[in-house]
Amino acid sequence: MSDASIVAELAASARTVGGPECTLTSEQVSSFIADALGAADLDGKSVCLIIPDGTRSMPLPEVLREVHKSLHGRVTKLTAMIALGTHIPMSDAALAHHLGYDEGRLEQTYPGMTVLNHEWDKPETFVTLGTISAERVSELSEGLLAVEASVSLNRCVVEHDVCLVIGPVFPHEVVGFSGGNKYFFPGIAGQQIIDLTHWVGALITSAQIIGTLGITPVRALINEAASMIPSEKLALCAVAKSGTHDMHALTFGTTEAAWAAAALTSAQTHVRYLDAPVKRVVSIIPTKYEDIWTAAKGFYKLEPVVADGGEVIIYAPHVKDLSFVHQEIYEIGYHCRDYFVKQWDLFSAIHWGVLAHSTHLRGAGTYDEVEGEKCRVDVTLVTGIDKDKVLKANLGYLAVEDFDLAAYEADPDTMVVPNAGETLFRLR
Repeated sequence: MSDASIVAELAASARTVGGPECTLTSEQVSSFIADALGAADLDGKSVCLIIPDGTRSMPLPEVLREVHKSLHGRVTKLTAMIALGTHIPMSDAALAHHLGYDEGRLEQTYPGMTVLNHEWDKPETFVTLGTISAERVSELSEGLLAVEASVSLNRCVVEHDVCLVIGPVFPHEVVGFSGGNKYFFPGIAGQQIIDLTHWVGALITSAQIIGTLGITPVRALINEAASMIPSEKLALCAVAKSGTHDMHALTFGTTEAAWAAAALTSAQTHVRYLDAPVKRVVSIIPTKYEDIWTAAKGFYKLEPVVADGGEVIIYAPHVKDLSFVHQEIYEIGYHCRDYFVKQWDLFSAIHWGVLAHSTHLRGAGTYDEVEGEKCRVDVTLVTGIDKDKVLKANLGYLAVEDFDLAAYEADPDTMVVPNAGETLFRLR
């Protein structure tokens, strides 16, 4: 991993308001965005806003209103693209709620702005920007992989002069800290580069890379891909106060600089340290995570503090599916990294992003032909998913009606974490 001092150097060129101990006021938000975008060379240019879907927390309507106010009348074209990655598209009603307008009244709230879902399932969505050679992939991944990667991206990006990423920064299980160029890759990227970057993260393992404040191998690959984008790349990054509609900080600059400045603050606000491991964690999943594919963040953020042989209970009674999109997970189930690596001939044809998700939720473990698979911790689901499906996926099952939250809260060996999925827990 690259030294965190590189992040500090990048952050130096970004504009920043707020900090770890701050709660920004509406006036601070409005003034900062007006000043930052007012000073940017955007007049007469087309601008594509790359914004998060509903699984990411920040006061997006408040920020987007100020961005629109600063750009409307100055730019020739304004498009907002939802960076879905491979999540399900947002409905018209969900988009209206997410962006802060009444359904059917987008034009009245954001005159002249078009809103689009990233249509990742349609080949015509993409344009190929180039390739990253196998030698370069090996160099950037620190020798973990040596395969050529095609870099494709939503063609809407190259049809605009400027891309402005708007989104939060949190500790992240694949890249270290989310945000910045990650909104391009995987946010609006083609499958091959998504699979490559996610599998590199899986080879490192979630527990090792999550919350790493540096240019991780995955971040290096993402930045390399982003360097091929012909449009100017800017970012307005938020450090949200998890579980609220407030923000600690906003940063603005290039996608690299703004991300770095936000990551420095996120590292101080979104990471909590424990003095000793815990035997059991109950991870209470908010309703914004609608399937295990996204709700698994409630495991990623907590695995590092669970003792060997311990358990993470994912409490999400609203979740009815492992994945809305990636049905392969029902067939391969959830396994540790070595289960796949040591049987690569059996699994290499599966999308590597699916394999990565599988390893991230199952956590650390070992596998060999004699002893089989041994995972470090148990993972138990308390969801609306059928018991047989959960057990077939190699996860533990507990019926919702048999779950007693009060008993777990009273248990000294159990840590209960509400609103799980954003705050990372680590041992000192």
